[in-house]
Amino acid sequence: MTLPDVLSPTYMQMLRALSAWLGKAEAQRPNGGAESLLAARLAPDMFPLSTQVRFACVQAQEGMFRLRGQEFPASVAILLDEGRNAAERPGSIADARMRIAETMAVVEAAAADAPAVDPAMPIAHALPQGMVFDLTAEQYVRDWALPQFYFYVMTAYAILRAQGVELGKADYVAHMFTYLRPGTSPSQ
Repeated sequence: MTLPDVLSPTYMQMLRALSAWLGKAEAQRPNGGAESLLAARLAPDMFPLSTQVRFACVQAQEGMFRLRGQEFPASVAILLDEGRNAAERPGSIADARMRIAETMAVVEAAAADAPAVDPAMPIAHALPQGMVFDLTAEQYVRDWALPQFYFYVMTAYAILRAQGVELGKADYVAHMFTYLRPGTSPSQ
């Protein structure tokens, strides 16, 4: 198993879940009622839902391309710009789901020809504030790429739940049902 093999399926299953949660929000708040959720926050100093979605997409794309040692595609800069300005321009649920779909396509394409990555390969991870983390590829995946991605996905989930969208654990782990042993579901 390669490091991209760890990231890609994780990104894909959780991006699918995130899109489904937004779909549930639309279904539960029809006629545009879900659009106001995009401005919702868990705390006044946190980014709104619209930013959480876009930054989850950023993390997924960055993770795949950083392991490849390649420049980020233009979509990363677009998502960052949209995310930073989402309080003023949150967009729509359809926009958010479109960004998720676009990110899934990017991740899928990057995974299709992902090279094997030496877990000890050095990665210098620079942040906009000037901080630089020196990591191995394995450390990057374990200690940055996955935790950062899950931070934004989980914050989006928490915002939706806090705003009354009916989501539960089954929505969070929907990907696990493909592994369910027949006859063991409580509803059977």
